[in-house]
Amino acid sequence: MQNKRVAVIGGGLGALSGAIRLAQLGFSVQLFEKNPKIGGKVNEVVLADYRFDTGASLLTMPSVIDELFDFAGVKRADYLDFVPIEPICRYFFPDGSMMDASADKAKMKTAIAQLSPNDVEAYERFLKYAERIHKLTAEIFMFTPIHEFRNLLQPRHFRTLLRLHQIDPFRTVHQSVSRFFSDSRLIQLFDRYATYNGSDPFQAPATLNIIPYIEYGLGGYYIKGGIYRLVDALEIVARERGVQIQTSTKVERICQAQNQRVNGVQVNGERIDADYVLCGTDAVVAYHELILTKNATPKPRTRCQMFKNMRAFSVLSMLKARVLGQGHQHRREKLDQLEPSLSGMVFLWGIKRKHPKLAHHNIIFSSDYKTEFKQIFKHQQVPDEPTIYIAITSKADTSHAPADGENWFVLLNMPYLAPGQVWQKEKVRMRQAVLDRLKQLGFDIADQIEIEQIYTPEDFSELYASNRGSIYGVSSNSKTTAFKRLPNRSRNPKGLYFAGGSVHPGGGIPLVMLSGKMAATLIAEDHASKI
Repeated sequence: MQNKRVAVIGGGLGALSGAIRLAQLGFSVQLFEKNPKIGGKVNEVVLADYRFDTGASLLTMPSVIDELFDFAGVKRADYLDFVPIEPICRYFFPDGSMMDASADKAKMKTAIAQLSPNDVEAYERFLKYAERIHKLTAEIFMFTPIHEFRNLLQPRHFRTLLRLHQIDPFRTVHQSVSRFFSDSRLIQLFDRYATYNGSDPFQAPATLNIIPYIEYGLGGYYIKGGIYRLVDALEIVARERGVQIQTSTKVERICQAQNQRVNGVQVNGERIDADYVLCGTDAVVAYHELILTKNATPKPRTRCQMFKNMRAFSVLSMLKARVLGQGHQHRREKLDQLEPSLSGMVFLWGIKRKHPKLAHHNIIFSSDYKTEFKQIFKHQQVPDEPTIYIAITSKADTSHAPADGENWFVLLNMPYLAPGQVWQKEKVRMRQAVLDRLKQLGFDIADQIEIEQIYTPEDFSELYASNRGSIYGVSSNSKTTAFKRLPNRSRNPKGLYFAGGSVHPGGGIPLVMLSGKMAATLIAEDHASKI
């Protein structure tokens, strides 16, 4: 069968998911990754005797991965071992108290009773509320390409469409969490889940309270050997199905024919023919830098160019859009108005001592959560007092650190790139802020760090071509965010599809992999309609 060639841009989980499905369906698939390794933000770094996952550190909804392996005709258990995490996370609150959160309801209720006895019943009610949102929204918002109206207006979705008010879209995450819990520490704990897709709990719609249900109701897991083993497994499955993977190979542009349909990608100055393009890189960046009008020459991006002359940039986008079509024009006009998600600052620390008071996952909360997010999103500045996340995979895999040491992945919430930020200075300031806070808690590690590597939003922008260094694509800081997130199919140019955290259904391992499924399904449908 002719005309079944697909060029895949990027080697992230969404792109890999889509590539495997398309190859299994009989398409000829070539994948191009600009970095030396595939995986996108799900990466792995080895520094001396310490090994680190540098992206996602917790797996939820493992059934999404199982379904992909089943689709490919293999069993996930033959490749990957999923291990339940207990506790899911250890929380350290500003007043010095501590709590272990668990997907085991009895353990969770006991932990809440010890922290705030009056809120045990509230947790039961909150979990039922979050479960109701999940039941109403999962099928339509997680498993359906909602921008495809023929799919959206299916009879099975009518129940949700008629009961949208029950998914709590008009309150913020914080407002709804505060309705259930009286203890400020528990409010802060459940507010935190808005950050799972890079958003502000004081602005994001309460519909995102689906996230704690996914974690506590369905469970949180670790992949034995590290989260990057998922990438290794997907690469094996992809290659076995004939996907051609080329690393250290940057796609320079998406090529279009006279009829404004994609006909390939440009790599090293040469066009690689393709009938469809699946783009796994950030969609906002792709529309600005890869989707060009005829005879346009791509220009290299610098950090300064991302912020200077924004008005001129918008005018240029509008001019390009007129050539590309009305639907595309509207999208381009809106691109710069889409608020990027949270970014982050990461410290990889090889610690030459064990700390039994820390768990696999740990959160050390700031004393003023609202101010932290106000500084990040309203002022685009590094927060004075950041919340600190620490993942230590050597708690589960002792081979990830020396026998007497630990591998600390330390993540701080950060603003996306904006004018006036000086990241070299902020690295020094934040490093000291983290060390000071840890010392207050009894973890005086300044002299225990023997290996260190630091990443800032500038690095995320450079490494992963993410929009303004954001980690999760577009933020969810509005009531209509679900419909503002970019679609999996481009209306113009035709033949272009998207996967990854910047498009529907969003960020995080399961949703990113579902985006690849949606894109691959739409490509297959497009091809079938032409036969």
